[in-house]
Amino acid sequence: MSTMNYKKYAPYPTVGLKDRTWPDKTITKAPIWCSVDLRDGNQALPIPMSVDEKVEFFRLLVSVGFKEIEVGFPSASATEFAFVRKLIENNLIPDDVSIQVLTQSREHLIRRTFEAIKGAKNAIVHLYNSTSRQQRDIVFRMSREEIITIAVAGTRLVRELKEASGNPGIRFEYSPESFTGTELEYALDVCHAVMDEWGASATNKVILNLPSTVELSTPNVYADRIEWFCRHIKNRDAVLLSVHAHNDRGTAVATSELAVMAGADRIEGALFGNGERCGNMDIIIMALNLMTQGVDPELDFSNLPHIKQVYSRCTRMTVHPRHPYSGDLVYTAFSGSHQDAISKGMKAHQRAADGVWDVPYLPIDPEDVGCNYEAIVRINSQSGKGGIAYVLEKEYGIQIPKWMQPDFGAVVQEVTDRTGEELSAEQIHELFQKEYIGATEPYLMKKCTISWSDEDPDRNDEVATIVSASMVGPQGEFSFRAKGNGPLDAFVRGMVSHTGIDFHVDEYAEHAIGHSSDAMAIAYIRLSFDDVALVCGSGIDSNISLASIKAIVSALNRYKKA
Repeated sequence: MSTMNYKKYAPYPTVGLKDRTWPDKTITKAPIWCSVDLRDGNQALPIPMSVDEKVEFFRLLVSVGFKEIEVGFPSASATEFAFVRKLIENNLIPDDVSIQVLTQSREHLIRRTFEAIKGAKNAIVHLYNSTSRQQRDIVFRMSREEIITIAVAGTRLVRELKEASGNPGIRFEYSPESFTGTELEYALDVCHAVMDEWGASATNKVILNLPSTVELSTPNVYADRIEWFCRHIKNRDAVLLSVHAHNDRGTAVATSELAVMAGADRIEGALFGNGERCGNMDIIIMALNLMTQGVDPELDFSNLPHIKQVYSRCTRMTVHPRHPYSGDLVYTAFSGSHQDAISKGMKAHQRAADGVWDVPYLPIDPEDVGCNYEAIVRINSQSGKGGIAYVLEKEYGIQIPKWMQPDFGAVVQEVTDRTGEELSAEQIHELFQKEYIGATEPYLMKKCTISWSDEDPDRNDEVATIVSASMVGPQGEFSFRAKGNGPLDAFVRGMVSHTGIDFHVDEYAEHAIGHSSDAMAIAYIRLSFDDVALVCGSGIDSNISLASIKAIVSALNRYKKA
């Protein structure tokens, strides 16, 4: 039995658009973008931005590439008015950028708005009044006709003030606020009345913004409403159809994407989804979603860390660590299988001839948005051997062979299980050094020399290599001189003879760390003992033969420790 009082809610009405076409559409071009960070985003902040903070944020938006920026509600406060005037009087608005200002459909507010934009080369006056059934019946207690009268009167005044200004750079936008709560036929009637009053035409377009002021349905229903509207609006070429989605149901990005598929020309939204209640549609997410499909987003988000810094400084808001594309953890994998897949995918991408990004678990290349690979794999108790190996290779050039990865993975796992904490790359490296390179008990090699018993040291088909070693063991110091078919074989023979431990080399690998002439060599070894134990070791030296011998000592020490 459900304890939730779900019966008090009614389902949102569907459109009944049987021949809808938007599901078969794809987005092949970026829409017209309009940032509402400085208006809708700002009015949602616990502490609104100061004039100087808004200027800094405006400059950020310009640098990203926005050509339409809603800068405020200048008739609402002295701060808002002063900010718009500062932009204009200090020539901070590029010639190809239109500032957008919001006003209710009230005479004194519209007049004050025109005072604010005086001298602006390009400006959009955004007029709105609420048209929804709830607002008409509960808030205003007005009829449909009275609401239309408000919209038309405001439009008339905007047209008259534009004509009086003599500024052809002033454009007009109208929003039937709470479009999602407005009957479709009635919303169309309101917009037609506004278009008639404005004199909308192909050369004098009106922006009709159909906002999801409150998100009330699944995105497909909103898309149906947009397609229906596009079909029924008269003089479609006289209209730029805009949408402004809020995120009350958590689907604002999907709502906006489907709206574009359904015919919308323009998208309003905010960086990181800032805005009233659950926020606005996140333009960063939608733009980068387009990019991952091979579509030019026509906005530059190649330095997300810088954008986040400015955003947080100006708004005093933080970006969630799991925020798509932008969060601190979105290019990070803790799961072992994910880590292994990412590591292999990165290497495959480096070898790929076509350059097309195709890496598991990463829909976008972090470098394309100003991030890097260093933080992609993070190690905790959920991590696997592949991810641990990836960290050491990426950060320190240590390429642990696959047969040794489970051994070191168990070492790391013991620490993360015991502490419950994440390990940094530096801590993982320290663990490797301590477990393998720094193992000095019970065996310590004090001195080791390699020589050959004939004139051809490269021969390996006979016992011709001599290893002389001075060692410290459980019983004290000892020395030996042993022959083998190579340094490894000779050292193993000497240690078996003098310690009584029966073992042989089961696996071996080596490589240089770095590419310079003074690069160090690292060797990895796995020894098999007569009690069927398999133990790994590693050694580092400027001489690869000595690195190999050190790896044997490392494995012997780990065997005795076990």
